[in-house]
Amino acid sequence: MPAYFWLFTLLAVGFSGIVSQVLLVRELLVSFSGNELTLGIILSNWVISEALGVFIIGKFVERIRDKVSLFIGLEIIFSLFLFLSIYLSRTFKYIIGIPFGEAVGLPLIFFSSLFIIFPVSFSHGALFSSGCKIYSLHVKDATGAIGRVYAWETIGTIIGGIITTCFFITLLNSFQIVLIIFALNFIICLLLIKSIPKFSLRYSVILIAASVFGLFLGGNLNNIHRLSINQQFRPVKVLEYRNSVYGNLTVTRQEQQYTFFYNGIPIITTPYPDITFMQDFGHLPLLFHNAPQDILVVSAGAGGLINEILKHPISKLDYAELDPLIINLVKKYPTSLTNSELTDKRVNIINSDGRFFIRNTQNQYDLILIGLSKPADLSTNRLFTQEFFNLTKGRLKTGGILAIWLPGSLTYLSQELKDINACILNALRVSFQYMRIIPGDYNIFLSSEEQDILKVDSSLIAQRIKEQNIKSNLLIPSYLRFRLDRRWLDWFKQSLQGSTKKVNRDFLPFAVFKMLMMLNKQFSPMLAGYLEAWEKLNLKTIAIFIFIVTLLLFYIFNRRNVRLAKLSIAYSIATTGFFAMTANLILIFSFQVFYGYLYYKIGLLVSIFMTGIALGSILMTHSLKKMKNVLRLLIWLEIIVLVFAYLLAWLITKGAGLFFILFFISGALMGLEFPLASKIYLAKRGRIGEVAGLLYGADLLGGWVAGLFVGIVFLPILGLFKTCLVMVMFKLSSLMLLVALRKRLSG
Repeated sequence: MPAYFWLFTLLAVGFSGIVSQVLLVRELLVSFSGNELTLGIILSNWVISEALGVFIIGKFVERIRDKVSLFIGLEIIFSLFLFLSIYLSRTFKYIIGIPFGEAVGLPLIFFSSLFIIFPVSFSHGALFSSGCKIYSLHVKDATGAIGRVYAWETIGTIIGGIITTCFFITLLNSFQIVLIIFALNFIICLLLIKSIPKFSLRYSVILIAASVFGLFLGGNLNNIHRLSINQQFRPVKVLEYRNSVYGNLTVTRQEQQYTFFYNGIPIITTPYPDITFMQDFGHLPLLFHNAPQDILVVSAGAGGLINEILKHPISKLDYAELDPLIINLVKKYPTSLTNSELTDKRVNIINSDGRFFIRNTQNQYDLILIGLSKPADLSTNRLFTQEFFNLTKGRLKTGGILAIWLPGSLTYLSQELKDINACILNALRVSFQYMRIIPGDYNIFLSSEEQDILKVDSSLIAQRIKEQNIKSNLLIPSYLRFRLDRRWLDWFKQSLQGSTKKVNRDFLPFAVFKMLMMLNKQFSPMLAGYLEAWEKLNLKTIAIFIFIVTLLLFYIFNRRNVRLAKLSIAYSIATTGFFAMTANLILIFSFQVFYGYLYYKIGLLVSIFMTGIALGSILMTHSLKKMKNVLRLLIWLEIIVLVFAYLLAWLITKGAGLFFILFFISGALMGLEFPLASKIYLAKRGRIGEVAGLLYGADLLGGWVAGLFVGIVFLPILGLFKTCLVMVMFKLSSLMLLVALRKRLSG
C-alpha cells in the first residue's frame, strides 16, 4: 500500500477514536447520573487504557513479523468491542442488580467504566504504535514518521469531533453511529487484506465473519437500541430516548406518572410532583414580597413550580431553560399540570442558559428563583457563587428578592451539609445586605438589598394569602407558624458553628467538593476518608512532593546508562501531557462559567485544541531535518509552556474572547514538543514502534493524572490560580531535569 493510504488509515483511526470516546462518555454519564467529576474519571480511564495499548504494542511491534496482520486484528477488536461497550454502558447496572435511579460511589464508577472502556481504548492506542511502525517502513523516515502519524491522527480527531457534535449526536442513536464506524474500519481492513501477498484462508474467515456481524448489526439496530434502553431504565416504560447537543433526555411512564430524565437525573415529574416542596418554594418567596409582578425562574420550573407561582396575581413570568428539547418533550407528553403552565399567556419561555440571560438582559425582576439545587457539578455550581449572586443583584428591582434552596435537615446536619450551606451563605452575605433563612429538609434562602424581608412573619404571610385568594392546601396558619418558627432558625445557626469560612466562587467551587464528600460517605466511606485528607491539600505540600520526585528522578536518570538519561525526555512529555489536560479542563470549566448556554460548543473548542496539536506537530515535523540543536529548542519550548501555564489564569479572567486563542495555543505547544522529543529519542535508536509507544504513553499518562485530580481536588480546593501554579511546578521539574542532563542527552 502507498504511504498516502496509511496516512488516510491513520486519519480514520483518529476519527474512530474520538467518535467512540464521545459516545461512551455520553452513555456512561447517563448511567452514572453524571457530572464533570464523573466525566474526568471516564476520560482518565480512557487515557490510561490507551496509554497501555500504545506502550505495550509499541514494545512488541518490532518483534512481530506480519505487522499488517496485527493492525487488521486490532481494527477488528476495536470495532467489535465498541458495540459491546456501548451496550454494557447502558445495561451494566441492570446486570449487577443496581436500580437505574440509585446513585453509586466513585470506586464503582472508576472500576465499571474502566472495565467497559478498556478493550476499545487499549486497541485504539495499540493502533497508533502499530501504525507508526508500518508507516515508517513505507517512507523510510523514522525521525519524521512519529510526528506525521501524530498529526494525521489528530486531524482525524478534529474531523470526528466536529461531525459527531454537529451531526451524529442529534441525528443518530449510538448503535447507528457504531455501525458507521464499523463500516469504515471494515473497508480499511478489506483493502489491507487484499494488499497482503499471501491471501490465506484465515483472512477469508475473518472477512466473512466481519461481514456477517455487520449485516446482523445493521438489520437489528433498532431492536438492540430498544432492548438496551428498556434494560437500562427497568422497571419503568421508556417512551422517548433523545439526544440533543446539550445532553440526553429520556421520558418514562409508570402508571399515570411521567418522569423526564436529563443525563440520567430526574428533573420533572408530572402530574404528581413533590407537592410539599412545590408549594413551599413556589409561594413563600413571593409572599415575602409585598406585590411581586415580574418573576424570573432559572431552570427546573416546569412540572409544578411555575404552576404554583401562577396562582399569584403576577404580570409576567420569564422561564429560562437551556435545552429546547426539554420543553418540546414536555409538550409532546402533556398533562393537565404542564399544559396549564406552558399555555399561560404570562409565561415567556427563554431557551438560553440562565446565567448568560441574566448577564445580558436589561429586564428587572421582583423575584428571581433558582429552581436547581445541589451544586454537585461545575455546571450547577455556577448558579451558587458569589459572582452569580452579584449578577442577580443587578437585575432585581428595589425590594427585589433572590430565592434559592439547598439540602437541609431539622434533625442533624453532617459536616459536609454544614459546609455546603455555609460556603454558599458566605457568598450570599458578600453580595446582599439582608437575608432570610427558612430552615427545613430543604433550606430556603431569601436575599435582598431591602430590609423588608426581615419584618415578614407568619401572620403577615397568612394575611397576604387571604387577600390574594391564593389556593394552597399546605400553607395554612398552623403550618406557617411551624415553618417560620424562630427556634428553627436559632437551631440552624447553632448547627453551622464550626462550618467552613470559605466563599463558594466561580473559580473556587468548594461546594462541589463537599457534595462529592457527602455522596461518597454514603456509598464509599473509605474514599470519603481520602477526600477529607485531600481537603487539607495546599501548594506547599504539592511543591515539596514535586521537589522530592525531581530529586529522585535526577538520581535515577543521572547514571552512566544513556537510556536512563533519555527517560527524562519521556518525563518531559508526561508533564506536558499533564499541562495539556489541565489546561483543557480549566478552559472548558471557565468557558462554562462564562458561556454555559454554549455548552454544545465545547466540542468545537476541543477541536480547536486538537487543531493546535496537529499544526504544531506538522510544522515541527517538516522543520526537523534542518535543525541541529534539537535539545536546546526543546528546553526553550519547556520555558514557553511554563510561562503560558503561569499566565493562563490571568488571561482567562481578563477576557472571555481569548478562549479560542488559548485553546489553540495550549494544543500547539503540545504538538510542537512531541516531534522534538521523538527525534532526540531516535537519535541513536531506530526502534520507532517502541519509541512511539513510550512517548505517546507518557503523554497519555500525564493526562490521566490530570484528569483524575484536577476536577476532583485541585480546582475545588486550590482554585483556578493555584491549579495553574501546579502546572508551573510540574513543568519546572521537567525543565530542571533537561537542563541538568543536557550534556548526557546531547552526547
